This record gives sequence, C-alpha cells and structure tokens, in this order.
Amino acid sequence: MHDSASHQDVKIACIQFDPQMAQKALNVERTLALIEEAAATGARVIVLPELCNTGYMFQSRAEAFDLAEVIPEGVTCQTWLTAAQRLGLILVAGIAERAGNVLYNSAVVLGPEGYIGTFRKVHLWDAENLYFEPGNLGFPVFNTPYGRIGVAICYDIWFPETFRVQALKGADLVCVPTNWVPIPGQAEGRDAMATILAMAAAHTNSMFVACADRIGTEREQPFIGQSVIVGCTGWPVAGPASSDRAEIIYADIDLGQARRARNWNTFNQVLRDRRPDVYQETMRGGGPSNRLE
Repeated sequence: MHDSASHQDVKIACIQFDPQMAQKALNVERTLALIEEAAATGARVIVLPELCNTGYMFQSRAEAFDLAEVIPEGVTCQTWLTAAQRLGLILVAGIAERAGNVLYNSAVVLGPEGYIGTFRKVHLWDAENLYFEPGNLGFPVFNTPYGRIGVAICYDIWFPETFRVQALKGADLVCVPTNWVPIPGQAEGRDAMATILAMAAAHTNSMFVACADRIGTEREQPFIGQSVIVGCTGWPVAGPASSDRAEIIYADIDLGQARRARNWNTFNQVLRDRRPDVYQETMRGGGPSNRLE
C-alpha cells in the first residue's frame, strides 16, 4: 500500500444489533444481511460488535469452548470472508477464537483478497477471565487499500497505551468491536463513558476510531449501544447511535487526514512531543509506592 491510497474518502460503517446467546447460525445470518445493507450504501470498511456470532454472557468455559472457532478456518470466519470478497470490503468482526485448548476474545480482519489478520483482546473484563486468555499478539496494525487499520476490543479502550502503540505504528483508524455495559454513577442524559474515551483517544493520537456496540439484554446483562465513529480531531462524525435500536451508522472519511492532522500548529505534533524519558514509571506496574520520599 502507498500513502496516496489513503488520500480519498472511504465510507466506514459500524453495525449495531442484538446478537442472541448461543445462536450462532442466526447471528451470522443477521450479520450477513446487515453487511449487505451497509455495502449497498457504499461502505468499504465495516465493523461488527464484540463476540457477535456467539453472544457474550457465557455460563461456563465449556459453553464458550463449544461456541468458539478456529480462525480463519471456522465456519463463521469463512462465511464472513466470502461476503468480504464478494462485496469488495474490509470487515472487522468480534468472534470467540479457539486455538488448541486455549480461548481468546478476538476480532478478525478480512478483506477482498482474503484473511488479513487477527487481534486478540489484551485487557479482559470481569468474567471473561474465567473463559479467555489475555491476548498475546500485541496491537498489530494492518495495511489495507484504504489505510492502516488497528483493532481494540471493548475494555482495551480504557488503556491509553492501546491507542498510543497503534498510533506509533502508523494506524489511521482503530476499529473497536465492543459490548459496552452501563457504568455506575453516570448521570441521566450524560454521554456514555465509552464514547468519551473514544473521543479522547482519537484526539490525543490524531486518529479515527470506529466503535460498533451491541444492544439488548442477555442473561440479565444490559448493553448500552451508542456506537460511534470519531474523527481524528476527537469529535464524532457519526453517532453516537441509540441505546436500544439496531442501526448502522456511517461516515465518509479520509484516513490519510489522521497523519496530516497530527501537526497541530507550528510547534506541536502530538506524537513527536512525547517525552518517553519521563514516562518510565508507567512501565513498572502495580500501584503507587507507600514510601515517603
């Protein structure tokens, strides 16, 4: 890929719907219909929610294992791949991955020319720790005909390093399959914490962020919707979507603008201005020291 490929608009679509727990065939059929709908409007990069083929609220590791698939050979991945190739688009979709006896909460990246790659969720949320292993592939950035695309899944966006690492690798866009849940303490009518985090990440790294969330209640766990596409200056360019309706949000964006916009003024460029020499404490882990200096 050369940079000129990014100097034109591409239509991004985030698909929001309500996957049904353990109903893989039904869920995949629904995603295909929604992918077709998005493609018919001209979408060339499509993002689906986290674990959208299986549902999220597993009751046991055995259930998760039975629903998980090998990537890219599994039936779900192959079905999506056929659609991506036929429609000529990039698809980023959340899926439960089985690698031998190990499970990962993953996302596949598929394109017109075939399987592009896999992202495995790095930061596991709550009971995910009972079923999945933390991702071991880091934060890869994938070259595509439309620009450089990174991936994060749900809780990953609570960690600024998720976006900064991908920005440093040249990502123009980070796609986020997600299953956001309510955050305690949120006042009525206030923006969801997740959308605020996506906006902050887009702004502080000068990159586009496309988040596809789910809706509905699954085994008593509600999900909040509000899928959003954020421009590289940090302001939403599509959404947030509703909290309770299946819908597709779209944005026509020039992914190359993410890199051009990093020069904020004569003096400041957000990645160049970093001071890694004073960030070492962030790499030590654990909490603050109790020792008085």
